[in-house]
Amino acid sequence: MNREMLMLVDAIAREKNVERDVVFGAVELALAQATKKIYSGEVDIRVAVDRDSGNYESFRRWLVVPDEAGLQNPEAEELLTDARDEIADIEEGDFIEKPIDSMPIGRIGAMAAKQVILQKIRDAEREMLLTEFMSRGEKIFVGTVKRMDKGDIIVESGRVEGRLRRGDMIPKENLRSGDRVKAVIMEVDHTLRGAPIILSRSAPEYMIELFRQEVPEIEQGLLEIKSCARDPGSRAKIAVQSHDKRVDPIGTCVGVRGTRVNGVTNELAGERVDIVLWSEDPAQFVIGALAPANVSSIVVDEERHAMDVVVDEENLAISIGRGGQNVRLAAELTGWKINIMTADESAVKQASETDTSRKLFMEKLDVDEEIADILISEGFTSLEEVAYVPLQEMLEIESFDEDTVTELRTRAKDALLTMEIAKEENAGGVSQKLADVAGITPQLVAKLTAAGIASRDDLADLATDELTDITGQSTDEATALIMTARAHWFTDDAKPEADAAADVAPAGAEKPAAAEEQ
Repeated sequence: MNREMLMLVDAIAREKNVERDVVFGAVELALAQATKKIYSGEVDIRVAVDRDSGNYESFRRWLVVPDEAGLQNPEAEELLTDARDEIADIEEGDFIEKPIDSMPIGRIGAMAAKQVILQKIRDAEREMLLTEFMSRGEKIFVGTVKRMDKGDIIVESGRVEGRLRRGDMIPKENLRSGDRVKAVIMEVDHTLRGAPIILSRSAPEYMIELFRQEVPEIEQGLLEIKSCARDPGSRAKIAVQSHDKRVDPIGTCVGVRGTRVNGVTNELAGERVDIVLWSEDPAQFVIGALAPANVSSIVVDEERHAMDVVVDEENLAISIGRGGQNVRLAAELTGWKINIMTADESAVKQASETDTSRKLFMEKLDVDEEIADILISEGFTSLEEVAYVPLQEMLEIESFDEDTVTELRTRAKDALLTMEIAKEENAGGVSQKLADVAGITPQLVAKLTAAGIASRDDLADLATDELTDITGQSTDEATALIMTARAHWFTDDAKPEADAAADVAPAGAEKPAAAEEQ
């Protein structure tokens, strides 16, 4: 029988094109599972098969667990202290093994062993095919629809299967069994049985790979796709850059009579593609991304990573797009927050910001309106800029001499220091006052402070809906917190009232008694 086992292992290894050790591992597992059936309880059995002779030995083993964990399965576990009585240097996680008689495998055991071996072989074969497929380095998966699996589509390419989830399909796309499908490989999930390759047709990476196939210059390194934003099945924008001055990036991606971009569009169910020239200048990049709309002016806010884009009335609808599609895709493509506005709206906003900055400078720097307007006209919007902008930049302002610049910088630094000290004192006071309220966390203190809640009474005065808007808590949590904050009203105030009532009560009590006596 041992010789027959070796011959069987060799035959299976050759037939399935897997390693002999894989087959031997499957045989050992099958023999172990068959031996377990002889014992009662959840015992742990290990079988070792000699690779040369085919003889096999069986062992029963116990896992060494820490004493504090206790025995969850006494049939297959041993406490560390007890294990060290037998083996002095044994550690947690080791096994105690004792040889047992290798039982002959009966007909039922042989059938069970066969199923285990076949399953292990199938798993090993599938893993080998997957490894071979992924080693090719292909990013596009091309196959045919095989079946549906809980809303997902299983795509077959040769003997390898991929999974296209419903959310990764192009909307309104109706795929049927036998249809040819092309998708980008997103990841490999080994926990999924049958089809571990996760595919997508809606991801921006898919469009990038399609352009890479259609435009050889991208593969050659002459062109580079910097970013991509998609509204799958409807519209998309890609940003391209040329690394060769002789190559027109947009024209190259479009192709002769639009052949290249049309090839991508046809694969994406008619999805319209806008090709945008990438620029190192963020403002220029955003202007290009908003095409076909014409931009009148643009204001960049580095701190908020946002841009105010001014367009005329004719281009307002074009720049926003249907359902905000154009501006949304432009924002995703560039990574900037884009605010579309008309010239009138921009003027109102700038006037408001100018007035705010003017009041700030006049109050904190103790200067007149003329000085404040000069600072604003030179681009200063905050005290930090006045205090810490390079000295040479401020000296370039024609209206200011060196003494004026030095005085302004000193006043700005003093104002910032005063504000920071006041802020710390206020924050400390708020924290201390609110710390007594049960259920208050540092995160809640920060949110309450930002909303102007500076004391326990301020918190107690809030309505439930007001607190939920500030903290984002549920209605029940907000109600409980408010009632906790109000508790001192009923304890601290109730005591003086009770004392006053105690002083009045005897006199009040005597009157009815006297009246009864009368």
